[in-house]
Amino acid sequence: MIRNIIWDVDGTLFDTYPAFSYSFQLALKDLGYDVPLDWITQQARISIDFCVKALAERCQVDENIIGVKFDKFYSSTTALDQPPFECVIEICNFIVESGGKNLIVTHRRAEGLMELLDTFNLRQYFSGWTTADDAYKRKPDPEAFLVSIAKHNLNPVETLAVGDRDIDVLAGQAAGLEACLFGDPLPTCQPDLIVQNFAQLLAWIEKSR
Repeated sequence: MIRNIIWDVDGTLFDTYPAFSYSFQLALKDLGYDVPLDWITQQARISIDFCVKALAERCQVDENIIGVKFDKFYSSTTALDQPPFECVIEICNFIVESGGKNLIVTHRRAEGLMELLDTFNLRQYFSGWTTADDAYKRKPDPEAFLVSIAKHNLNPVETLAVGDRDIDVLAGQAAGLEACLFGDPLPTCQPDLIVQNFAQLLAWIEKSR
């Protein structure tokens, strides 16, 4: 029975990739390059750092320049442009009302996380979070998961890791949790559950009760 969830943020709780991709595209256009949005999104889904490196190599531009330009355009993007995915709130509410805990493990900085949570009135559903500011080892290392499990006294058997990338699945499983992949199957991990939308995850959690 799943009582608790440890969530990823970007591309999992919130639909942030369109804003990431568009900001990268604007950054490149500002430098005189036109890169297809779909291609940028593919790289951004791996990680922001990976996308910077991939764009730098493709356009033969210094990574730091792309990073600065990206920050400029992304900082003008509002949280309202990065809404929670459909059914996320329903799942978080179900977990809380059932006596469980929602937690977050993200590479996003705390300020950006709080902006997203507060814009959509979601902070109330979360018992805690670890962010880039905590300086734990990055996923797929399980350190932040293990810290969260211990700090909040979670039973790993009753806790599910949810994310959209292989690093989320691998980190959760390394911490002794079942892991759910949100999105298409990936060759680099073997999640315990794959869902294409969060209505499917809610139904699975309810069925596990």
